[in-house]
Amino acid sequence: MSERKQQSVSRRQFLNYTLMGVGGFLVAGVTTPMLGFAIDPALRPEAERDMVAVGNMKDFSEEPKRVDFKLPVQDGWANYDVSLSAWVTKTGPASVLALSPICKHLGCTVTWGSDKAPADHFYCPCHDGLYTKDGSNVPNTPPNAPLDVYQYVVEEDGTLKLGKPVPREEL
Repeated sequence: MSERKQQSVSRRQFLNYTLMGVGGFLVAGVTTPMLGFAIDPALRPEAERDMVAVGNMKDFSEEPKRVDFKLPVQDGWANYDVSLSAWVTKTGPASVLALSPICKHLGCTVTWGSDKAPADHFYCPCHDGLYTKDGSNVPNTPPNAPLDVYQYVVEEDGTLKLGKPVPREEL
């Protein structure tokens, strides 16, 4: 018969293993929610539920038209609607340019066809800021960046849906 060597665990080793196990369990319990919080937004697909119908393509022309809409937002467990506006210009049969009316200088609301602005320009009344029809900032005026552009989708039936505004650099 073979003799089995019996390994004994000293009291010090037992305490070391126990403390390491409990410590590992506590660290895992704290870091798992943090990792989930950090990774979860990357795993969520951008869905069409983030888009809202604002009209039909036949309602828009080459002249900018202001549309007001509410975009549903989910922030943690809170669900609410955010009121937004857009200047929508038809650029083709199934394409539009939807610009945010928020000036990039001080956050004022830009207008189209103002008496104080040259023809075919958006005007910001805060500091006489000007944007061209395509939303580009006019040199030597206060705005330092072009207007943000809304994400959009045109459905087969001609319905225009707008999403969130994004800076032009991200397009």
